[in-house]
Amino acid sequence: MSKQQFMAENLQEGEIYAGLVLGKDGAADYHLFLQPGAATGVTWQAAMDWAKKLGHSLPTRAEQALLFANLKHEFEPRYYWSSEQAGPSRAWIQDFYSGVQLNYYRSYEGRARAVRRLEI
Repeated sequence: MSKQQFMAENLQEGEIYAGLVLGKDGAADYHLFLQPGAATGVTWQAAMDWAKKLGHSLPTRAEQALLFANLKHEFEPRYYWSSEQAGPSRAWIQDFYSGVQLNYYRSYEGRARAVRRLEI
């Protein structure tokens, strides 16, 4: 299948193709799609709820690294929540300016983008 055929069959309106993610520990590989829109000034839980309401989810840390590598220009140079917690009161964030990942208090009001996954 050509890239154009793949995009025509799988890309939904407003989405941007981010790349291929290799499955770990026997999990299937999948394609990652960045969804349109962003949430701003949201805590980690509010960001998780926002993405779920859209029918999607926040990216994992590995997915955020892929988004930084391939689609940095689609993000403000700010911190964005990942879906991964880092203890009882913290979660991981990705800085789309420098590329660094940190864990921060889930009460911090940051930004969020949602993703969709398509297993291969």
